Amino acid sequence: MTQPRPARVLMVCTGNICRSTMAHAVLEQAAARADVDIVVDSAGVSDEEQGNPIDRRAARVLRDAGYTVPDHRARQIRAGELGEWDLILAMTSRHLTVLQRLADRAGVEYGGAPSAGGGPAGGAGSLSGRAPVSDEGAGPRICLYRDLDPAGRGDVPDPWYGGHQDFLDTLEVIERVTPVILDLAR
Repeated sequence: MTQPRPARVLMVCTGNICRSTMAHAVLEQAAARADVDIVVDSAGVSDEEQGNPIDRRAARVLRDAGYTVPDHRARQIRAGELGEWDLILAMTSRHLTVLQRLADRAGVEYGGAPSAGGGPAGGAGSLSGRAPVSDEGAGPRICLYRDLDPAGRGDVPDPWYGGHQDFLDTLEVIERVTPVILDLAR
């Protein structure tokens, strides 16, 4: 019997040094603790931080919360990789728009948010079967991170221009959504 391949999840923000990198680290480490087979990565819609490490403030918040800080270098998402992912999570509406335009230009079919309970809102309620994940069955689900947020409070806050509390607020949103993503990947 063939083992199903692991779920593949990509987190996307602006420069890939704060939000998406934090979400990447939290999900990857939570999956390892829960023994969920998942491949996680992160990228930015911009190349302005290309090659830079995680923001020092984001690293501090992760470390203080007990996470290992990844040795990650910022990168910009490429159109050619969109079809490699089961779920692509945009941190804001602007990031979602950029991702959808990139997919449209690349001719990549995509669906919307999966529903955590498998209900009709998002179509397939799981990534675990790795059967077609989009409604069309040909590509990734590209959605807002907040679509999976049980509290439904909006975009993941951008801590870049703020202080320590802003990074803590961002981590709180990420930690609230992580169990939902893990449930989808099981």
